[in-house]
Amino acid sequence: MVAALTLLVFGLSQVPATELLPGYVAAYLLIGACIFVPLQTFPSLRQTVAFLLPGALLVILAWLDVGFWAGGWLLGLPAWGLLLSRWTRGNPLDLVQLLKFLGLLMLGLVIFTFNAIFPPFSLGLFLLPIIPFLRLAHPEYRARPLQAAVEALLGLAAVVVAFAIPTPEGSWSSSWIHAGGAATAGLTIAIGTRGFRRSVHLQINNGAIV
Repeated sequence: MVAALTLLVFGLSQVPATELLPGYVAAYLLIGACIFVPLQTFPSLRQTVAFLLPGALLVILAWLDVGFWAGGWLLGLPAWGLLLSRWTRGNPLDLVQLLKFLGLLMLGLVIFTFNAIFPPFSLGLFLLPIIPFLRLAHPEYRARPLQAAVEALLGLAAVVVAFAIPTPEGSWSSSWIHAGGAATAGLTIAIGTRGFRRSVHLQINNGAIV
């Protein structure tokens, strides 16, 4: 989320796509590692292609100056990776879940787009460092204190980064407002896809970091 917020805000400041590409690739690979590495299974070829292809196509759109859609895609990427993690030969992708994910992604992008007009959406930014502490009520999560500490620190880092980034030139909303909209959009997608986790309970208990 920290990487996604940073890229989105810099994307709004009209930074060329070529300058954002290294950070985008790094964020993409980091999110992929958080999803697939804890599962202790190497993703299949089709999982890898399905995970990487949308991001690659959206980079092309950014280079064609169609818009920084790749940055918005990062907000839904954890949920997309989680959905793909259950895609095996014996367990094909569920069309209903796929459509639900796409609908939530569109909702998230709408929230991010109109956040500058309706700033209360930005309050989601301050939930990022709080959520890990709320999750400590769950016994399995409480048994992983290192993960809880890292997630809390990353949430706090997201708030610091959002306020540290200068307001994009020509923007009539501050950077933290845009970052807050992105955080709320990402949380909306994550909360809406909780059902994906229930459907793969045995796998996810061993650790995908969403």
